[in-house]
Amino acid sequence: MPDSGPTLADVARAAEVSTATVSHALNGTGRLADATRRRVRATATALGYGAPLRGPRTRTLGIAVTTFPGPWNYTEIAYFSRAVTAATAAAHAHGYAVTTLPAHRVADAAWHTLAVDGMLIADSPPGDPMARALRARGIPLVFDGVPGDVRAGDHWVDNDHTATTRQVLDHLTAAGARRIALQSGSGTETYARVVTETYEEWCAAHGVPARAVRFDAADTEGRTFDALLTGPDRADAVYAAYDPGGRQLLAAARRHGLRIPEDLLLVCASEDPGYAETAPPVTTVSLNPELMARAAVDRLVALIESADPPAPGPTAVPAALHVRTSSGRTSRPHAPQALPPR
Repeated sequence: MPDSGPTLADVARAAEVSTATVSHALNGTGRLADATRRRVRATATALGYGAPLRGPRTRTLGIAVTTFPGPWNYTEIAYFSRAVTAATAAAHAHGYAVTTLPAHRVADAAWHTLAVDGMLIADSPPGDPMARALRARGIPLVFDGVPGDVRAGDHWVDNDHTATTRQVLDHLTAAGARRIALQSGSGTETYARVVTETYEEWCAAHGVPARAVRFDAADTEGRTFDALLTGPDRADAVYAAYDPGGRQLLAAARRHGLRIPEDLLLVCASEDPGYAETAPPVTTVSLNPELMARAAVDRLVALIESADPPAPGPTAVPAALHVRTSSGRTSRPHAPQALPPR
């Protein structure tokens, strides 16, 4: 068996602290005295902890979603479920096994000793401790989505969320919408930020007010939409940028007695095929997770194996708009209005 180098426990013993203190010191987290943090880091450096592991390749790739710090099952989300399945198939085609990591960051310490040849990280937020730990070990990384802390040598695969958001807003406008609202994310990932910024810029360019609400996964009845769906200036269209948002809005519309699409238009970003069977069927934006995952794995394997690895930067994957009944009015309650010039 090859020597895998010092472990987190080795550093803790040498520095006479707990493994939790070592993890906090190396990740820049927790409430530690500066002297303790410096001593632990000096001990880790002296022992060679964090250097790339030696020995033969494991022929294993890792997959993780690090968007949120708490425990959540990302495989229940259609996008991640399909992406993980496609990434696994692509890895197997290259002769690699796959380790799928849980989202819960209580296991931070394991990232310093995780035995993988490369890592695919989805929705990495700013300050992501997993990305920091793996970079320190020299393990090749490819990100699904722009990493929260972009570095000069980073590799990532992503959609053009600016172009996709504009396409959705233009589609709703062409269907007669004049007061389009957005349901966007509550996290710090790039996707939520870009979609929200693009929506606000589009509204400003068209001289219409921006109406945005935050996505809440627990809001099954769509109560966050209530303020948008009442009054003479209520929203007449909504773009829900997260998977359950479409069903939340269907529930809210029923509660307020609004018909879709006659009274309210709806587009939802989702990979859930069930939206084709709802009443009415919901127009969806697909971010093509299978294409994203295959492109990410191909690039990751090239970084591991190629003597001439690909240049850093993004790989673009197109999104797709699947138009269904929810965004196509059969009749318009108001006469069309000319939009202000762009």
